[in-house]
Amino acid sequence: MATVEKMPMLQMGYDKLNEQLRELKAERPLIVDAIEEARAHGDLSENAEYHAAKERQGQVEATIADLEDKLSRAQIIDPKTLSGDKVVFGATVTLLDEDDKPVKYQIVGQAEADAKLGMISYNSPLGRALISRQVGEEVEVSVPSGDKFYLIDKIEFI
Repeated sequence: MATVEKMPMLQMGYDKLNEQLRELKAERPLIVDAIEEARAHGDLSENAEYHAAKERQGQVEATIADLEDKLSRAQIIDPKTLSGDKVVFGATVTLLDEDDKPVKYQIVGQAEADAKLGMISYNSPLGRALISRQVGEEVEVSVPSGDKFYLIDKIEFI
């Protein structure tokens, strides 16, 4: 029997997925209307509007199924309830790069990862390299631009 793998995420990520799901479900009736309108134009074999609406319907239904699956497997983690001296999911980590310039990342789920906002997935190369490490440890990460080295300066649970 297959096991259902939980998806760790922050409350913010859960809310974001829920909002996307709500928007897509609200779009369903509009797509049905577009299909009905395109059907009224006659011959379906050469009806581009009909095919586009049917394709959009397929995309929306697949995305809804994916979001519902993710939400059903969601394990919401509040970083404020965590503590310890090791990097874990939800931790905010301050790193020093090779030039001793500080960079700050929070370890989050895949659905909420956005490197520009300082949120990296626990499955990303850097996220995997940081998990279970402690302050003072050096981390080496292989990225497309080459190997990067970081020193873990601070671990916070905020």
